[in-house]
Amino acid sequence: MESQSLKSTFGPAVHVDMMGEAPSVIVVCEHASNRVPAHLGGLGLDDDILTRHIAWDPGALPVAKRLAQQMRAVLVHGGISRLVYDCNRPPEAPDAIPSRSEVFDIPGNAELSDLARSERVTQVYRPFSRMLTEQIGVHRAHLQMMVTVHSFTPVYRGQMRDVQIGILHGDDDRLAHSMMQTIPADLGMEVQLNEPYAAVDGVAHTLNRHAVPYGLPNVMIEIRNDLIETAEQHARIAETLADWIAKAKAAMTERNTA
Repeated sequence: MESQSLKSTFGPAVHVDMMGEAPSVIVVCEHASNRVPAHLGGLGLDDDILTRHIAWDPGALPVAKRLAQQMRAVLVHGGISRLVYDCNRPPEAPDAIPSRSEVFDIPGNAELSDLARSERVTQVYRPFSRMLTEQIGVHRAHLQMMVTVHSFTPVYRGQMRDVQIGILHGDDDRLAHSMMQTIPADLGMEVQLNEPYAAVDGVAHTLNRHAVPYGLPNVMIEIRNDLIETAEQHARIAETLADWIAKAKAAMTERNTA
């Protein structure tokens, strides 16, 4: 596996892991890290708060890494907490730098000056976006799809979520619908389309900005994080997803050529 990172004054902003030559899949994990650059003082939050889902997607990176290994893909993953800047949001989005997340106020994001917001964009979002664009360009000749990997909390604002795996899409719904039509018979999990989020919530930014313009079939996969807490769970769900995605892509291709 070959790895590289792109640093900013905030430290490593994005990492790239090559899991095979001539990858046909690019896997993306925007919320892979809960790291807050030291000079931001933890954004005024206690350390235990920064381990919670508001700061990152627990379990998403190990699943994304194993999925990329299974599919011999190139993996692009973030190196800074989404509380500093959410790389799955454009700079103009109000929640790109949230002053409140779920029930928590984020003191370090309150009343930011235009200069401070611009610095977050420059040091976090731009390097991530640039690296993703670069990797698509380098591998464009053989890339066939983009898969983004996320996790979500089982309880949100006091409500238990029944969905266990969400299959989400933005402007291009081909791969998402094909996955919904090829759900493994033995999966044993509740799968829903565009749950617990949907494009209307602003979650399709990476897909629409980086996959759609290149005609790459794409999908965002959300996994309830209580299902991916151990290495064994990471491996099992990644293997299942790899087979499922491959079958969905094959079924989509077959329909297009019929």
